Formats: sequence, C-alpha cells, structure tokens
Amino acid sequence: MSSIRNILTVLVIGTLFSCDNQVKEVKSLETELDSVSYAVGLSMSSQLKNGFEDVNKEILIQAIRNGLDSTNLLLDSKDIQKTIQTYFQKKQEENKKKELAKFEVYKKEGIAFLEANKTQEGVKTTKSGLQYSVLKEGKGKKAKTTDRVKVHYHGTTVDGTVFDSSVDRGEPASFPVNGVIKGWTEALQLMPVGSKWKLFVPYDLAYGERGTGPQIGPYTTLIFEVELISIN
Repeated sequence: MSSIRNILTVLVIGTLFSCDNQVKEVKSLETELDSVSYAVGLSMSSQLKNGFEDVNKEILIQAIRNGLDSTNLLLDSKDIQKTIQTYFQKKQEENKKKELAKFEVYKKEGIAFLEANKTQEGVKTTKSGLQYSVLKEGKGKKAKTTDRVKVHYHGTTVDGTVFDSSVDRGEPASFPVNGVIKGWTEALQLMPVGSKWKLFVPYDLAYGERGTGPQIGPYTTLIFEVELISIN
C-alpha cells in the first residue's frame, strides 16, 4: 500500500501549483516553478508505472485538473481512499492466484509421487499423510515436542535435487522438535534414538503453498534421510 500513499502524496503536493483549464505542451523549463512542476509530474508517472500500470491516462489527467480546480468532481472525497484500496486488494488477490497457479505442477507431481510411493515395500503412511521407511531401527528413547534433538539429515526434492544436508556439511544439526516443519515434528516423536528413517513429506507438512528459498517452491514434496543421534 506504500505506492498508493506515495501517489496520493504527490497529488496533494500538486494542489500547491496552478493549472490552466487547457493543457499546454511546453518545450523547455524556463523557471524554477516550471522545473518543480515537471519534477512532480515525472515522480507521479514513475510511481504510477511501478504500482498502477493499468492507469487510464485521460481520466487521470482529468481527475488532477478537477482536483486542482475543485470543480466537476466525479468521486466524493470520502470515497477516494476506499476506491483505491479496493482496487489494489483485488489486484493483489489476482496476482497471488496467478503466481500460485504457476506452481500447480509441483503440487500434481508431489501427489502423483506419494500415491506411487505408498505402495512401495517398507513404506508406511501416517494419518497426516507423512510417509516413511525405516533404514535403521534404534533402541533409544523417543523425543517429545518439548525436547531438543541432534540429527544428521540429507534433504532432496522428488527429482533428486539436494537443497540442504548436514551430512554433506559433515556436522550434525541441533534444534527443538517443535521448531521444524510439521512432517519432521511428527517423525521425530516416532523415531527411537539411534534410528535412521527416510521421510517423504507432502507439501502441507513441509513449506506449504509458499515454499521457502530458491530451491523449494510452493507445493513442493520433500524427501529426507534423517538419523536421530540423541535427545539433548
């Protein structure tokens, strides 16, 4: 909404200057007032292009002239802010839907992958939709949500792209059980210490509709190999 405020600020500043009823084309800026007036116009146009590219130029010019002259106003002053806010809210929603639509392919790929994966030997599925297979079964205690754990992990997308790996860094990671994605929080409470599991995490138990960082887009299903080393 900052762009809206900027536009309105420029319009308010513009009321300090006079405007003839007829639009005149000038070829040069002769006075300081000419330069300031022109600078205000350029500032307004720059912000409009960045935040309101669909502007109707003719109506915009008419509104500025009407506002400066305080005549023939087609909108009541109390409706100005509401009109602008309503428009930009709709635009934001439209842009959000368009952006998310681009990533629907990840959602479909993830669903298809998990549907096929759940039939693989050794793969178990929890009520939440989390899938896992046991690579090594530990004999230690199980963590609670209030615990802090030390783990080694290796994370990839379904196409095998590595996005994070304590294994590759050569150093285990420590964090609260309730301080990670939902799929991990659930799995860490099921794994006895000493276990190594492979987790298949649906997008809604991972980073959801927004994703995170450059490698994990919206609706991305993730795969982790997780070894629970200890409960701190």
